[in-house]
Amino acid sequence: MSSERFTVVTGGPGAGKTTLIERLTASGYASWPEAGRGIIQDQVAIGGRALPWADRELFAEMMLSWELRSYRAAGAHDGPVVFDRGVPDVAAYLRLLGLPVPAHVDAAARAFRYRRQVFVAPPWPEIYTVDTERRQSFAEAERTYDALLATYADYGYELVPLPRSTVGERVSFLLDAITPGPGGGPRGRSVGCPSADPG
Repeated sequence: MSSERFTVVTGGPGAGKTTLIERLTASGYASWPEAGRGIIQDQVAIGGRALPWADRELFAEMMLSWELRSYRAAGAHDGPVVFDRGVPDVAAYLRLLGLPVPAHVDAAARAFRYRRQVFVAPPWPEIYTVDTERRQSFAEAERTYDALLATYADYGYELVPLPRSTVGERVSFLLDAITPGPGGGPRGRSVGCPSADPG
């Protein structure tokens, strides 16, 4: 199944993507939160083992279930939906760890499709922080970013880097790219152009 209404924003941890999506949500856009942080919070609260530092394979399965449920729930919504990560993120997580990607995870990434342009928040050391759920070093965040780029490309998506700029400028960049203009294409700048690369 596929929906051009579904836009994914992904990237390594601590790159500002969730802040961007929260701003979009506050402006009235439908969005779905990322799986990882919510699963970690729930598992810690109940003493579960589906945690990246306890049982990585189980954690990946929980993320996959979360992403598939979010995808199906979003289908009932009319209009554009922005996702904080998507199904291919699960495959990228497993690749990053050097673990095999099970056939059912690969099948899900191929079957549950999003808008072809996927927006990626690049590593940004000036804003990177760790917290209770985010324990990775910045070097690990960079490796996560690289794994995401390779995985989404392998699944046929076009990666569009978000600029390292203010939240408001990022919101404008994203909306310019995904909001249809009079001719049916993007309202503002064309996605994937060199000027969109933050360097």
